[in-house]
Amino acid sequence: MNQPSDETLALERLLTRTGRGDARAFAELYERLSPRLFGVCLRMLRDRNEAEDVLQEVFVTVWRRARDFDPARAAATTWLVTLARNKAIDRLRQRRPGAPLEAVDFDRLADEGRGPPAHAEASQEYARLRRCLETLDPEDQGSLREAFFTGATYKELAERGQVPLGTMKSRIRRALAQLRTCLET
Repeated sequence: MNQPSDETLALERLLTRTGRGDARAFAELYERLSPRLFGVCLRMLRDRNEAEDVLQEVFVTVWRRARDFDPARAAATTWLVTLARNKAIDRLRQRRPGAPLEAVDFDRLADEGRGPPAHAEASQEYARLRRCLETLDPEDQGSLREAFFTGATYKELAERGQVPLGTMKSRIRRALAQLRTCLET
């Protein structure tokens, strides 16, 4: 497995210090990661105001729950992006309860600018993830991307893909296992 980068270690230290109530560490963490987390929220919600609201919720949660962060379980960036993604999914589900989510063209969601999200995508971590995603079967890859970026449930994905619910669950589990294996090598 790869050694954590200096940036990864620095973010882990900031998150750990934030968990101890260090407001300066929290401010630096916000400064470093808010653009990236805002990009996650904006891509999922496609509404700037809602993305800003969700980003604020994310950092309130970070302040309250940073002490729960365990670097042995996940990298700081992974923990924070997952938190942002989950908050955005919660907002999507509040926005349209029970309504099927519309199909998303993921290639058109990419931010082509040279701002912080573009720099994050250019990172080695992103390139490795993208290579691993490309090794998946196209249907599995599409289902996994849709589940991640839209927060779609297994049932919604199965209906959209016109496959049985059990098939969709197996497809997602298989794709995640293959992705994990690829990322660990």
